[in-house]
Amino acid sequence: MAIERETFGAAELATCLSHYDTGIIHSIEEFPRGSRRAPKVVIKCERGKFLFKRRAHGKEDLQKVAFTHHVQLHLAGEGFPLPHLIGARPDNNSMLVWKDHIYELFEFVEGGPYDGSLDATFDSGRILGLYHKLLAGFHSDYVPSKGSYHGNKAIVEAIGNTARSLPMNGRPEPSVLMETVDFLKEGYGKCAAGADEVGLEDWPVQIVHGDWHPGNMLFRKKLVVAVIDYDSARLHQRIVDLANGALQFSIIGGSEDPSQWPEYLDETRLKRFLRGYDSVNVISKAELKIVPFLMCEAMIAEAVLPIAATGSFGRMEGFPFLQMIHRKVKWVLSHLEQIENVLLD
Repeated sequence: MAIERETFGAAELATCLSHYDTGIIHSIEEFPRGSRRAPKVVIKCERGKFLFKRRAHGKEDLQKVAFTHHVQLHLAGEGFPLPHLIGARPDNNSMLVWKDHIYELFEFVEGGPYDGSLDATFDSGRILGLYHKLLAGFHSDYVPSKGSYHGNKAIVEAIGNTARSLPMNGRPEPSVLMETVDFLKEGYGKCAAGADEVGLEDWPVQIVHGDWHPGNMLFRKKLVVAVIDYDSARLHQRIVDLANGALQFSIIGGSEDPSQWPEYLDETRLKRFLRGYDSVNVISKAELKIVPFLMCEAMIAEAVLPIAATGSFGRMEGFPFLQMIHRKVKWVLSHLEQIENVLLD
């Protein structure tokens, strides 16, 4: 059953917007994208075009929001492409708190989706390299999460839980199910160990984005004009962020039937994404060597967490999606030398 999208009340909008210096408002239209639990509207007014949102329940930790705003304001000051936060009266605070809700006003950035082109792929990598470079020395009193998809016991537990969460009418023979579950558990452990053997845990940590994928970027003329969603920002080794981004820009999907998705990666886009990153923030050979291991960990984590919780992956049935991940991870692990040659070329 679909969750009904939350909306603003008229009095709520009138009260909240009175805290911003927008000038005369010409129109307010619902912006039906992103989380259904976070209402958003586009405001056209005397001073320009803005996006106004109320944070969803569960994402109203004042300290964490202040931290993500600190990150965004720092990046904005360095010329990084993102929607600028607009301060609220009377003290120009980057968030407005009213009746236990947190509100944010952003400049509205015009842009389109990722088109899959090599130019857009290169720029997506370049902008991630710039993000890491600008935040390499960033410090905050708030200590963000240090967890990720790498070597996480919760993900190992979730792999096992997928077998119990699948609906009875979509559950295969036990032997078939356990073959996939056991492979994913073994593969996840092997990849985590492979990354750690190179010394990942001893490498320096910094603020990373935590959710670098095409849906969190806006493009114009094959260039990134805005990066959005900083709620997953956390402390980790930059390569953990980079490997997940490389996966998101090189994985090949297709129809709503995951059994038809190819197991191989788009090696050309993978290479172009990493070259974009390397153009502004040099990647070491040691980091490149563990990218395939981290990509497999990220694939497994992204699949098993929602399936363990709901039995499905969005609108897709859980087990066919797990089988697809099984095939993709198996392909990567059996082509490590080939992928390494692509990355180090």
